[in-house]
Amino acid sequence: MNSTHLERLRARMADLNLEAILVTQPENRRWVSGFTGSAGTLLVTADQALFITDFRYFEQVARQCPGFTLVKQTKTFKDALRQAVRSAGAKKIAFESRDVTVGLYEDMREALRGRGDRLVAELLPTSDVVEPLRAVKDEAEIQAIARAAEITDAAFAQALPAITAGMTEIQAAWEIERRMREMGAQNVGFELIVASGPNSALPHARPSARVIQEGEPIVFDLGAMVNGYRSDMTRTICLGKPTTKFRKVYGVVLEAQQAALAAIRAAGPTGKDIDAIARNVITAAGYGSKFGHGLGHGVGLAIHEGPRLSPLLTDPKPLEEGNVVTVEPGIYLPGWGGVRIEDLVVVTRDGVRNLTKSPK
Repeated sequence: MNSTHLERLRARMADLNLEAILVTQPENRRWVSGFTGSAGTLLVTADQALFITDFRYFEQVARQCPGFTLVKQTKTFKDALRQAVRSAGAKKIAFESRDVTVGLYEDMREALRGRGDRLVAELLPTSDVVEPLRAVKDEAEIQAIARAAEITDAAFAQALPAITAGMTEIQAAWEIERRMREMGAQNVGFELIVASGPNSALPHARPSARVIQEGEPIVFDLGAMVNGYRSDMTRTICLGKPTTKFRKVYGVVLEAQQAALAAIRAAGPTGKDIDAIARNVITAAGYGSKFGHGLGHGVGLAIHEGPRLSPLLTDPKPLEEGNVVTVEPGIYLPGWGGVRIEDLVVVTRDGVRNLTKSPK
């Protein structure tokens, strides 16, 4: 457990005037408590930290979450939650409304029902309490992400000579994934993307049985996982001699990415501004309608988290020192293919520390 994370949450609760919060979202739960299992609920107040879970995880909580008091769920979740709330003595309890299902909400209300159908504590829907804290990484988090990026670069470099025309996208993806595992990755960071030819015009294509051919764009979107933290990078290559069209599109995407990377710094342009810098390069080249996603996103315990670099931001804010974000402009031409180039960077006061070392 990282006790600093718990204290950061308590400080944010004080700022938001929250007496207590139930943390159910898996990455939020792990970030606050250090718990790597798949089931459990945190109840945090200013002076108590309770962990509700069942028999499968009693020992795991004892090992991983020394700052938390275990509330054993021996019957139903409602029984355990009622016990935890009584122990905490909280009267107003926030919950993560984007994670809690209608069924879970009804169970929570039932657990808090007292005599005369009155609730012994009020449930308050909240959002974005833990997530902004997760967006600013500490040094241990950055080290884990950097190691995941290092494995991704090395696995890609080792796999490239084995990737040949006549191989399927699925086979190419496995050449990379198995090397990640052999190099110490806990898991892949997400389902790897290998998309060739027309498939590369799909930003989130899945590896298929399509046979890779020479001279066409091949998009590799790759990431590894280390200690629960992920990496994310994309490279676009072709086997054999690239066409004039490939060189042109690739050059525009690379120019857009370099312009955006040069603009990023803490307390500098907002995520919306940085997106516009890259988007303007692509638009000026005549491909504006072919870049349909945001420029980037945060990466950490989840592959997509805050902050975002996007034209859709309604309340854009400057990036902060310690943010870890992707910078990934792309151009996608249906029927031909696509080009995306993605680096993973740590935002610093004066610029970025680029964790992605694969050649561009």
